[in-house]
Amino acid sequence: MKRSRMTLAILLLVNVLLMQGVTSTAQTGPNISTVTNESIRPFQVHFPQEQLNGLRQRIQATRWPAQETVNDASQGVQLATMQKLAKYWSTDYDWRKVEARLNALPQFITTIDGVDIHFIHVRSRYPNALPIIITHGWPGSVIEQMKIIGPLTDPVAYGGKAEDAFDVVIPSLPGHGFSGKPTTTGWEPVHIAKAWIELMRRLGYKKYVAQGGDWGNAVSEIMALMAPPELLGIHTNMPATVPADISKALASGTVPPDLSADELNAYKQLGFFYSKGLGYAQEMGLRPQTLYGIGDSPIGLAAWMLDHDDLSYKLIASVFDGKTEGLTRDDILDNITLYWLTNTAVTSARLYWETFQLPKAGFFDPRGVKIPVAVSVFPDEIYAAPKNWAEKAYAKLIYYQKHDKGGHFAAWEQPLLLTEDLRAAFKSLR
Repeated sequence: MKRSRMTLAILLLVNVLLMQGVTSTAQTGPNISTVTNESIRPFQVHFPQEQLNGLRQRIQATRWPAQETVNDASQGVQLATMQKLAKYWSTDYDWRKVEARLNALPQFITTIDGVDIHFIHVRSRYPNALPIIITHGWPGSVIEQMKIIGPLTDPVAYGGKAEDAFDVVIPSLPGHGFSGKPTTTGWEPVHIAKAWIELMRRLGYKKYVAQGGDWGNAVSEIMALMAPPELLGIHTNMPATVPADISKALASGTVPPDLSADELNAYKQLGFFYSKGLGYAQEMGLRPQTLYGIGDSPIGLAAWMLDHDDLSYKLIASVFDGKTEGLTRDDILDNITLYWLTNTAVTSARLYWETFQLPKAGFFDPRGVKIPVAVSVFPDEIYAAPKNWAEKAYAKLIYYQKHDKGGHFAAWEQPLLLTEDLRAAFKSLR
C-alpha cells in the first residue's frame, strides 16, 4: 500500500489552518464582510426547454471511446454503464419531475459576503422543532438530502413522534447548484462555515445543530471548532477519526499489529482509497480550470461524477443494470442534470483547489472538536470508522451507530436510517 508523495498530498487538506483560523474566530465571531442587503428572497427553478433539448442532443451526439481492455472497472467507468446511462438520459429521463419537487419546497436566496447562497428551508408544523443545517458534498447537491426533509420535518407521518421534529435548512455550497459562483478566491471550508453561521443568524435561530458528510462533514466540524453558542452539536456520516499511528502506518504501507476486525477493515479501506481512489481529487485540487471537457460534454460530466469512489460507482452501475437498492436511475440523473444545467462542473471543482491552498493536514485526522458529536457509520463509505476511533476523536461523542448497509451518500441512499439516527442522536440536546 505504498503511496507516492503526490498521492499523500491529495488528502492532506485542512486541519492546520482550520485549527489556527478557528481559534480566533471562536473569540471574535464569523469574519463575514458587512453586507448591506441581508434580504432573503424566494427562489424557484425553471430551465428553458431549449436547454433541455440541447442537453439531449449533446448526449445523442456523444463520441464514444473504445471499450476498456479489462473486464472490470480498474480502468475507470465502464463503457457499457455509460451507454446504458446515456440511453435512458436521452430518451426517458424527465428533468421536469425533479424541478417540480424542488419547487414544491420553500427555496430562498440570500447574499453573504458577495455570493448568492441558495437554500431550502422547511419549517416543521410541530412546536419546538430543532433547527438543523445540512450540508452536501461533491459530487452531491441539495438533491442528495431531499428524501430526508419529510421524515425530519413531519416525523409523525414517517413513524416518529412529534417531539422528534426538525426545521430543516439545506444550502447549496458556493459554486454548486443554484448558489452563486464566486468570482474571487477564498471560498474554502472555513469561509463556508462562517457563512453558514451567518445564514442561521439571519434565519433567527437561537439554537441549532449541523449535519454533513464529505465536504459537509468538513464544514460541520469547522463550525463546531468555531463553537458559536447557538450550535448545540453536530452529526456526521463521514467522520474524521483516523489516529496518528494509523496515518503513519498507511504512509509506510505497514499494517499495524493487533488491529481489531473493525480497525483492520478501516485500514484496508483507507489504503485502497489513498492508492487508487483519488484521481478526481488530484485534478480538481491542482488544475480545476483544465476540466473544460466535463463542462462541455454531459457524458464526460456524468462519468467524472460516477467515478467518485469505488463502492458508490458499483452501486450506480448496478442501478443501470436494473437493481434498485439505495438509488434509482432518476436519482442519479437528477443530480448530474442539476450540475449540467447550472454549469457548475468547474466551479464546484474549485472547492478542492481552494482547500489545497491551505497548510496541509489529513482530511480524516481528528480536529479536536469539543462540542457534542454524533456519528453514523455506513459500511460502504470511503472508510467505516471504528467506534474506538470515534471515541478518541470526539471528546463528547453522544451517539454512535454502525449500519449494515449504505455508503457515501447516506441521506440519498438510506434516508430512513439516517433520519432515525438524527432523531436519536439529538434527543438529548433538545
